[in-house]
Amino acid sequence: MQENFINYLKSKTLDNTSLTDVIATVLDINYDAAYRRVTSKTSLSLEEGVLLAKHFRISLNKLYEVGEQNTVLIDTSVQIKDEEGLEEYFKTSLENLLPVARLKSASILYSAKDIPLFYTLKDSYLTRYKIYVWLKLINEGMAENKTSFDDFIKTIPKSLLESAYKLGETYNYIDITEFWNDNTINGTLQQIMYFFESGLLSRELALLICNDLEDVVNHVEKQTIQQSIIGSKNKSTYNLYKSDLLTMSNTIMVKTAHHKVFFTPFTVLSYFKVEHQGTCNLMDEFFKKQMMNSKLLVNAGEKDRTLFFNKMHRKINILRERINLEQELSFL
Repeated sequence: MQENFINYLKSKTLDNTSLTDVIATVLDINYDAAYRRVTSKTSLSLEEGVLLAKHFRISLNKLYEVGEQNTVLIDTSVQIKDEEGLEEYFKTSLENLLPVARLKSASILYSAKDIPLFYTLKDSYLTRYKIYVWLKLINEGMAENKTSFDDFIKTIPKSLLESAYKLGETYNYIDITEFWNDNTINGTLQQIMYFFESGLLSRELALLICNDLEDVVNHVEKQTIQQSIIGSKNKSTYNLYKSDLLTMSNTIMVKTAHHKVFFTPFTVLSYFKVEHQGTCNLMDEFFKKQMMNSKLLVNAGEKDRTLFFNKMHRKINILRERINLEQELSFL
């Protein structure tokens, strides 16, 4: 048990820092005593395990395996209730992502049921609208009041937006493989129409959000063709698969040379975090099978690739037409 825990701590030591030195510092013991714990010649006490777990920011579930063979222990994200909670969510996500972004071996696999989060964390109306929608869904006060998006954008805290931008920029430094299908943008289109029809989103801003959404589609298409992340300074790669066979889930897997972890959603912006390596390996195998049953768009040929992206552009244009039509009918 201790050997497995020590090996896990080694995987969390991302640079050349000696794990023995870290343990000596955290536990306030000399190097030899720390080395004996690393080599399992001396057993870690429960108190020492707790101190190390806090230092490495890992769950105590990693100290002791609990339950039957088919039982997997998971962590959950902190529940978001308001603007402050959303800002903290962005900051915590950034803290967790930065060490991964520094690793050359790191990569992300993303099953995109909806437009991936990092495309909606830029200085745009779409980003502000997504924040509005998220808060409408998770904040009781926002859900009950009639605050329009037009009024909301005047009150968004600058610090909240800056935290969102910083998180979005960090994804530019990680190799990313995404799986999309024809329905990936549908959720965002439905959200725009829902609040427009509810009278909480003006025609002018609805059309500006459509423009931003079209920019996202163009951005993804360009990345797909060049197979690299736009704006990346370390030449991060990008691959987009069109997956028609399997339903997307918004599951995200993060892989490094020594460790895997995946996140699967269960409510708005909330997720289960799974680090059990056996289960992560199964998820990794599932993604590999999905690749085999999907079409890598850079190799699909210009016709198939153009058809895929043009279908999304048509959906956006249909929404524009509907918004303009609704506006005209409102005067009859």
